[in-house]
Amino acid sequence: MESVLAFIQYPAWLKPEIIPGLPFRWYGLMYLVAFAVAYLLVRVQVREKGIAVAKDDVLNLFFWAIVGLMVGARLVAVTVYSPDGYYLSHPWEIILPVRIVGGRPRLTGLAGMSYHGGLAGVIVASILYTKRKGWSVREWGDMLVTGSALGYTFGRLGNFINGELFGRVTTLPWGMVFPLAEEFSTREQWVGEVAAKVGIDLSGLQMVNLPRHPSQLYEAFFEGLVLWAVLWFVFRRRRSFRGQLMAVYIMGYGALRFLIEYVRQPDVELGFPIHLVRLDNPYIQFSPFNLTTGQILNLLMILAGVACYLLFQRRERLERAREAQIPPKISARKLRRRLR
Repeated sequence: MESVLAFIQYPAWLKPEIIPGLPFRWYGLMYLVAFAVAYLLVRVQVREKGIAVAKDDVLNLFFWAIVGLMVGARLVAVTVYSPDGYYLSHPWEIILPVRIVGGRPRLTGLAGMSYHGGLAGVIVASILYTKRKGWSVREWGDMLVTGSALGYTFGRLGNFINGELFGRVTTLPWGMVFPLAEEFSTREQWVGEVAAKVGIDLSGLQMVNLPRHPSQLYEAFFEGLVLWAVLWFVFRRRRSFRGQLMAVYIMGYGALRFLIEYVRQPDVELGFPIHLVRLDNPYIQFSPFNLTTGQILNLLMILAGVACYLLFQRRERLERAREAQIPPKISARKLRRRLR
């Protein structure tokens, strides 16, 4: 009698390349879709608010925001998430999607992008551009995060199609076997126990690929779709001060990503920088007191969001109080009448 499989096999028809043999990947296309969605949602908000701004100016804002995203995402990825010094000896690979393999150039794409670095890059680039144009940083920041939250969903779908950034080993029925995941020796007792629970036959196998949490889909749903829906349908309509949506986004993303990091596979080179509880097998054992690099960054992100919320709220209150003390402007005609 065949055992019932209690996991999902990664779809064999999903390939990173859109057309096999050509350097066009779904991951890159997902980024383009994400930018397009974010741009359209910002344009919707501009029309709703009746802001008089040229379409080219909004496009330019997005152009520089994307430049900031790419620069920030790569810099953090090659420094914080690559501590082995590889990029110090191969600096051209920081900006070029090419890696020398066996003495020959191989197109790899920009392998490694940090969300937190990308966010920092977007913030810096957007502040510089809006300041230059004389726009309200908080007003445009609210519109950008409200639009880009949905775009983030497509970025994580791109990770899923690439079969990367998968989660830790799980026996849950929606666990998925990713072809690029690390394989384990069938001689390990825990491997046999997990395989038995999910219905994998180890006969004749020396190594086996076990089911993982599809953490990319968790992130696409919670950090993308759910967070966008909360911002778009709840806070956007009840905003009490400029900058509120930015602060809520930073806190919300940080909190959701912090929780999902518990089931996401830590980077091999980094592991758990905060390791307060010793685990015999971190592949399947769990402790809320062992934190990844991503969780540390997310905690800082939550604190930054709280600080922004209080700061922006106070600033709005002071600006409104200052405006209330300024006497209304009198037209030249009314002024002449009063002088008579």
